[in-house]
Amino acid sequence: MNSVEVLLINPMDKGHVTNGLGLRVPPLNLMYLAAALEKGSMSVKIFDDDLYQVGSLKMASLASKIDPLVVGVTATTATIKNALKYVKAIKELLPNTLTVIGGSHPTFTPEGTLEAEDALDVVVVGEGEETLTETAEEYRKNELKNFANVKGIVYRDNGKINSTPPRPLIKNLDDLPFPARHLIPFKEYKTSQSQAGGMITSRGCVFNCNYCSSSLIMGKKFRSRSPENVVDELEELVYKYGVNDIAFLDDIFMLNKRRAQAVADEIKNRGLDISFVTSSRVDTVNQELLESLKSAGMSTLYCGIESGSQRVLDLMGKGITLKQAEDAIKAAKNVDINVLGSFMLGYPGETAQEMDQTIDFSIKLDPDYSQFSILTPFPGTPIYYELKQKGLLDTEDWSKYTVLDSVVNYEKLGLTKKLVERKLNKAYLKFYTRPKYLFKHRGMFKVLIGTLFKSYVIPKLNGGTPEGWYNSLQEEYS
Repeated sequence: MNSVEVLLINPMDKGHVTNGLGLRVPPLNLMYLAAALEKGSMSVKIFDDDLYQVGSLKMASLASKIDPLVVGVTATTATIKNALKYVKAIKELLPNTLTVIGGSHPTFTPEGTLEAEDALDVVVVGEGEETLTETAEEYRKNELKNFANVKGIVYRDNGKINSTPPRPLIKNLDDLPFPARHLIPFKEYKTSQSQAGGMITSRGCVFNCNYCSSSLIMGKKFRSRSPENVVDELEELVYKYGVNDIAFLDDIFMLNKRRAQAVADEIKNRGLDISFVTSSRVDTVNQELLESLKSAGMSTLYCGIESGSQRVLDLMGKGITLKQAEDAIKAAKNVDINVLGSFMLGYPGETAQEMDQTIDFSIKLDPDYSQFSILTPFPGTPIYYELKQKGLLDTEDWSKYTVLDSVVNYEKLGLTKKLVERKLNKAYLKFYTRPKYLFKHRGMFKVLIGTLFKSYVIPKLNGGTPEGWYNSLQEEYS
């Protein structure tokens, strides 16, 4: 038996490398997978190349020294091309090692992902904990590549691509072990503690936003962990890892208000001194609940507002109103909770005037931070299939799917790519250079300018992504 049976790799994200901020966060998805594998009595190691940045060839060399039975790589749309380079490099040095890939992009393009790289053996579709564990166990038993009995995969068998039936979603999330944080060198991450302390307390989304694939990966049913289980993990973060700043990375933490209230009560009952961030749809924000969460340590609310035009919100299938957005931000401000608003520009069918309405609406709402992006039709989303069918995708070079660059053929929609990208520039400049905003946040002026330059301007020039820039800004200002 090898000393390490499964090696999990997080490939280098070039978007994060180019932004110059060091916003590299522990790969929570791989820690969940590693915990499930360890529960299955396997030895596991995690290599996070987004932290070490050694590249695929060096990572393959490191992998060859431990000679794992299975190598698993995670990938998003923006990182899939780079992720497959790791697979290829590893297979060249370790031809008998089973290569597996998972993540949001492979989930929706499994056959295409296998066809893109002959060195890849298996694609995990959807939730990976049980699927990867069974795949690794099957290979450990016989080292054959016939995985017909493993649900939820697409695999290569003697040159032929086969798929197995979908795997049912995990019913009881409390059954999942806590992420294997002991496999990650926490102190080496130059990042905010709220990112290092990321955790997920629920999966699934009952809503149908056209630009989002979350419900298609994790299901339409909202599945949640018990409040006791959630706070058990919080205690582990606080007492074992010394992390007191937490980010609940759920899509809709406050969907079940009774459960969210119970989590707040449990935190207070155990006397935990923490600060945490949660996200919510604006139509699930409740001031009374926010007050209770605030008393338990909530510091920041993330809201996906997306547009200042009701017509565009309806096009998106967002299912909210502008009034609900105003009421949600007001409720958060009433209880002194910081607000981060997320806005999207360039949705197909949106006019230049409506993009300006979104920018003006962000200023009217006046959240503490605003994040702007260009509509990016990721594979798996309804808008992706709609645009593809109509011939409106300008490129399927996945490395360009960064949310800062236009990948839609706007010319056929009566706009131009340059116009949409100029609106993105205008949004950041108009929101953050207001005298009122700068006066209110005068203590962070230098940080603000430096952060925006390094996290927006530079990655914009280099094709990067702004993901996480606001966390750095908040950390330095707090």
